[in-house]
Amino acid sequence: MKVTLADYSGFCFGVTKAINTAFDEINRNRDKANYSLGPLIHNPQVVKSLEDEGVRIIEDLNDIKEGNVIIRSHGVPEEIYRIAEEKQLNVIDTTCPFVRRIQKIVKEYCDKDFQIAIIGNPHHPEVIGINGWCYNRAVIIQEPGDIERINKDQKLCVVVQTTMSLTKYRELIELLKDKVKEIEIFDTICHATKQRQDAAKKLAGEVDAMIVIGGSNSSNTQKLVAICKEVKPESTFHVEGVEELDIEALRSYERVGVTAGASTPIWVINEIIEALKNIN
Repeated sequence: MKVTLADYSGFCFGVTKAINTAFDEINRNRDKANYSLGPLIHNPQVVKSLEDEGVRIIEDLNDIKEGNVIIRSHGVPEEIYRIAEEKQLNVIDTTCPFVRRIQKIVKEYCDKDFQIAIIGNPHHPEVIGINGWCYNRAVIIQEPGDIERINKDQKLCVVVQTTMSLTKYRELIELLKDKVKEIEIFDTICHATKQRQDAAKKLAGEVDAMIVIGGSNSSNTQKLVAICKEVKPESTFHVEGVEELDIEALRSYERVGVTAGASTPIWVINEIIEALKNIN
């Protein structure tokens, strides 16, 4: 079996920065309790390693009275910083710089009386966090039908979830352009996301099967799965770790491609590649 790894697979800049920041600060602050407000990133192996270091995941700052609190890479609403300050918590902020940029855009244009539209998944923590920088007034657009909620007579500022599918983004933007007269569009899809999606699609067309590695709750991983399935609908497999490989199903393929989401550690990728090479 020939195994090929797609370009741009694995940790992106924002995830690398978040992990390094979190572990460095934890090591410097072991005299206090350490908490993470939601999972640092969408990867079970990394979350487990933080828990092994004594980091407790919480969903609400009201659950704690003191200590260090990690702000996840996906970012949080503006109000979280105010609450943390009031409770005198030590904030370890690992918000991805590209997400931080979106938060600033949303706040700026909201203060200019623009209607805010966020193209993305309304249930994703990044989108929830961004919405919290415009008083939770944004219109979240995931499907064309959501555009009906846009006020056509109000100025519109559009941003997009960093891990959004480029194809879906372009489709929705064209529909939005026809909806309002005055529109400011910010293509805030992460450059690494675009590269990763293009590389996965290209490789999928060159192999017999594709393995997509990443957390089941990872947005960018799910986008990779969808992109690969467009090319290889019957032979795209999504796994979080080596134990999920369907060895018997994979035996029939001679050329297998591998790609991985932005939160997938290199050691998980390497472990799966070795397992694939040893199938036959």
